[in-house]
Amino acid sequence: MKAVAAFLLVLCYPAVSHAWTCREAPQLSHARQIDAGQGKVVARDSNNYAYFLSASSWYRLGSTKLKHVSVGPAGIWGVDTSDKVYKYIAGNFVQSSGQLKQIDAGGDGQVVGVNSGSQTYCLRRTYASAFKGVGTTTWNSLSRTMKYYSCGPMFGCWGVDTSHRVYVTQTITPTSCGISSWSYVSGISAKMIEVSTDGSVFALTTSGQVYQRNGIYSGRRLGSSWSRIPMCLHVSHLSYDLGQLWIVSQGGIILRCTH
Repeated sequence: MKAVAAFLLVLCYPAVSHAWTCREAPQLSHARQIDAGQGKVVARDSNNYAYFLSASSWYRLGSTKLKHVSVGPAGIWGVDTSDKVYKYIAGNFVQSSGQLKQIDAGGDGQVVGVNSGSQTYCLRRTYASAFKGVGTTTWNSLSRTMKYYSCGPMFGCWGVDTSHRVYVTQTITPTSCGISSWSYVSGISAKMIEVSTDGSVFALTTSGQVYQRNGIYSGRRLGSSWSRIPMCLHVSHLSYDLGQLWIVSQGGIILRCTH
């Protein structure tokens, strides 16, 4: 796998532009999904096991099989192949309440996600931080149909609906999960979107292209335009944190790109 990744990256170098440089990251065999937040990186492989990156090695997180894993201010959370929700506690994943197919722990302590009916939900910061493996947690409905949903601690949450349209809610209150109205963001048809700790937004389109949203700041949280980041490999998943854009190719190769 490492030799294949290195060879493909040699071919990639002429194709990368816009001052982005992609290099081979530590490889996880048959990677399928990746998430980065607060300096941490987690990933899932084709066997549905979750892993944590430390230096140049991946270490398996517990024994629970997950189809989606996320890390952020709320900790490490995941959902299994039956849509059950888990939090990583004391070295293993412990089941919480809720039924989700995709989850995001990158907000200001709250956890958000989408269920199999494409309905969005939010777990308040107090519940997310206090959950220690016992008791129930209460999820708030966000009354919006989405297929992918991601939050940052600074400039709100972004989502992709079932028609591949991008939306942003410019504020979310982590203690109550109250949100502002949703705003449509034109320009791309996306299948997933990720918001980083610093408020940066990256999207993967239905055709497999990577885009970054420009012009996001406190006075203009929906930003101003999209910029395409050329990739020479077919991309299946991405995440961004602390200046590092993490890419998973359709072949399971992990790249780390810097600007």
